[in-house]
Amino acid sequence: MDNTMSEPIRTPPFAPFEWLLSGRYLRARRREGFISVIAGFSFLGIMLGVATLIIVMAVMNGFRKELLDKILGLNGHLLVQPLESPMTDWKDVAERISQVAGIRLAAPVVDGQALGSSAFGASGVFVRGIRADDLNNLTSIAKNIKQGTLEGFDDGQAVAIGRRLADQLSLHAGDNITLVAPRGAVTPMGTTPRIKPYRVAAVFEIGMSEYDSSFVFMPLPEAQAYFNRNSDVTSIEVFTTNPDRIDVFRKAVTEAAGRPVFLVDWRQRNSTFFNALQVERNVMFLILTLIILVAALNIISGLIMLVKDKGSDIAILRTMGASQGSIMRVFLITGAAIGVVGTIAGFVVGMLVCLNIESIRQFLSWLTNTELFSPELYFLSRLPAEIDAGETTAVVVMALTLSFLATLYPSWRAARLDPVEALRYE
Repeated sequence: MDNTMSEPIRTPPFAPFEWLLSGRYLRARRREGFISVIAGFSFLGIMLGVATLIIVMAVMNGFRKELLDKILGLNGHLLVQPLESPMTDWKDVAERISQVAGIRLAAPVVDGQALGSSAFGASGVFVRGIRADDLNNLTSIAKNIKQGTLEGFDDGQAVAIGRRLADQLSLHAGDNITLVAPRGAVTPMGTTPRIKPYRVAAVFEIGMSEYDSSFVFMPLPEAQAYFNRNSDVTSIEVFTTNPDRIDVFRKAVTEAAGRPVFLVDWRQRNSTFFNALQVERNVMFLILTLIILVAALNIISGLIMLVKDKGSDIAILRTMGASQGSIMRVFLITGAAIGVVGTIAGFVVGMLVCLNIESIRQFLSWLTNTELFSPELYFLSRLPAEIDAGETTAVVVMALTLSFLATLYPSWRAARLDPVEALRYE
């Protein structure tokens, strides 16, 4: 056999014949079925990896956003607590704080724990005394009234309770709930519990089970009397227009208070909870990235086997004048096509699932006859999904990058293949 080889023909990069050959190699014949199976698994791996990453990141973002909205919708972004002496001047302090630019609401509150009971059961509750106007300005409560109304809330004998607490005690708007506080009137025989019935003026549901099953709102003057407060308040809940700029508001609120106060912002109050969410989110991202990595390794193994199987074809192409660059590009296109199509398919599947995730959850719950998303366990009454454009783009770019990198070594090996040696052992 003649060992001479014609000079490589100079062709423009990604010439039509390179795409044609890549397409033929992707459509493997029967005797090359095993290589086709590997390519199929690589495609499925990348598609599932990308889709799963997009879905998990969206659900984690949805969890954080929903929980943040629920928590900050009920609790202030800044908690102002008194130092040195009880806050008996709470009216003036709240008025001064409310004048600060960017402060939406400064609500004095009295907090305490009690036992809520009815003829059908009892449950521990968290009682919050608040002014009627401030409660009406809490949109998470005022806009989620399921029964009754807040109009009669300020008569001193009415309360607003959560939907789950009402269901647990079999109460409706207009019924009475009995609150029992451990520290009531002081008598010669000691401190006796305070037991008092209240009319349920309204039943609210904000969608977070922990709050809907435990919170009871009471008029501020009544809460002061009920918990033996001497005309003072526990704290002032401050709501801002932008909780992410809380550090800017801390200094302004401290100056506006005009008295020694201790400030706790929403990040400090919920640091453990949100840090746990962030750690879980990062770990899930790393674990699910391994799916894409395994799929990329499948592309490498599939291309290496394809190069070995097509050794004679490569040798013939080289003797006909194909350059090393052309051979390399043929296999680059072959491997990259699997990664690109798999990534696009995964992106489409992930977006479709995210946009319909609550409907999918309800269907699966109906199909399996089980509660897949327990509100008592996950705090929320629906499965949230918040698609972040930046994160989704990062997932797609990462999958495409890994797919392209996976094709480099097999393509380089194909380009370096000696045509004389390849034909000799055919």
